[in-house]
Amino acid sequence: AWEQAGRMPRSGDGNGFGSDFAEDFAQLASLGLVHHRLSLDWARLEPGPGRHDMDAVERYREVLSAAGDAGISVWACLHDFVLPGWFSEDQRGFFERSGRSLVWPRHVDWVAETFGDLIHGWVPMNEPVTWSMRGWLLGDIPPGRSDVARCAEALECALLAQHEAWRVLRSGAQPTMTSHALMPVRAVWPEDDPRQKVAALDSARQIDELVWSSWIRAMSEGVLQVPGRALIEVPDMAESFDLIGFSYIGALGVGAEMDLGARSDGNHATAHADALAGPLGSEPWAEGLRLCQDRLAHELAGRPIVIASCGLGTETDSATGTGTDGDERRCEYLTDCMQITSEAITDGIDVRGFFHRTGIDGYELGAGFDVASGLIRRDRTPKASADVARHWASGT
Repeated sequence: AWEQAGRMPRSGDGNGFGSDFAEDFAQLASLGLVHHRLSLDWARLEPGPGRHDMDAVERYREVLSAAGDAGISVWACLHDFVLPGWFSEDQRGFFERSGRSLVWPRHVDWVAETFGDLIHGWVPMNEPVTWSMRGWLLGDIPPGRSDVARCAEALECALLAQHEAWRVLRSGAQPTMTSHALMPVRAVWPEDDPRQKVAALDSARQIDELVWSSWIRAMSEGVLQVPGRALIEVPDMAESFDLIGFSYIGALGVGAEMDLGARSDGNHATAHADALAGPLGSEPWAEGLRLCQDRLAHELAGRPIVIASCGLGTETDSATGTGTDGDERRCEYLTDCMQITSEAITDGIDVRGFFHRTGIDGYELGAGFDVASGLIRRDRTPKASADVARHWASGT
């Protein structure tokens, strides 16, 4: 609906994966990239309440079977920012208790029964913090609002829904993994206006609590408390999920009045003054990945970690998907991130895996095809960064 209204770039047929998935899986496997995150879109599978599209079911089974034939293990994501309109709009989605504790778990159970034989692992929800912040604070994805209180409620409901999905999936043979967007959060204020310092520090503290504390305390103590919301005791949240997965997109600067993505002249910058702004205004700063791994290992000591998404988006030719598209910088960034992760393992942090975002250049929510994040271009020519990934994935 947002595309049709001109509020989002047109996605069209995407990057061609819909027709070329078998060849795409084979190309990824040739790079040693044998684990793949793939979202199973609820709206396609269940276009109306209780009405499943069997053509979509067969299509997904064909895709998943092709992955298996290529030797790729699929980690299936069940909620990746987009929900069926009949659920999110007509039934108020996760905001209704029945939505997150009855309708959603019923869908999760159905997906597990329908596709479980072709799935290696489950990622019930992709980045609940990002989903709530972009939808209810930044307003750049549906429903497009800017309401701090509503954002906090959305996050609370999403975390409860994620937990309900885990309850359904935990009895299966496949591992379960979170996918939380983590980032160093820094207060930013203009050097010539120190009066904004106090407000910026307070805003940064609130965002840090949303990004980190809201869910970490729940997974360590069984107590969920999103800033601005009442405490909720959910005892079995503690020690839930087999793997603590997190996405890293960079550091985040926060100014006064919740100005996310704020930047300064460098004296109070979040990382480096010359860093390019990425999603959410974050700075793709490799050293921030180290900070996230160290903090996560400290606050959830002993829990196995997966970098569920890490990459660098750069400008590209949206018409052809070709060109240099900043890949030299991507090579440097990926090398730095992988080296940092290798050092974390050497230091005793239990890191089990690293997913690069993405395999093939595609549609980026809010940016369309103007941003390239892949190791492979849309015309299927591999970039130099694909060789970097192959080196780290297979040691060749």
